[in-house]
Amino acid sequence: MRNHPIVITEIDAARLRGLIAVQARAQLDQDHLHELAAELERARIAEPDDVPADVITMHTRIHVLDLVSGERQELTLVLPRESDASAGRISVLAPLGTALLGYRAGDEVEWLMPGGLRRLRIESVFPPAADRVAPVREVLSTAIG
Repeated sequence: MRNHPIVITEIDAARLRGLIAVQARAQLDQDHLHELAAELERARIAEPDDVPADVITMHTRIHVLDLVSGERQELTLVLPRESDASAGRISVLAPLGTALLGYRAGDEVEWLMPGGLRRLRIESVFPPAADRVAPVREVLSTAIG
């Protein structure tokens, strides 16, 4: 867990709380869900227009540098149903997705993954397109079912 709270949009907070509630019933990867829930509890919730453009939110495209291997990757933080590792679309419920949520360009992320400790530097952040931001009412009905 990080030392400072993340900044997250109201829409993302609602969406993620719904996902956590659904996933909690599945009783899979509960430790990871608890980590995400703890991050949300500590988060500063803001209107989308009040979140700086360099903060990683849902549907943000990110360029990262692996500080151990030197490998560069382009990732997009997405909902689980949109994830596709081969296309660089990483689920927010995956350990790396949770780790990236709320960080900013220039930050270094250190997070324990199933394969061991990963250290990444966020080189650049590209905010989601305006058409990717759904109204809260739609988000809640989609997340909860």
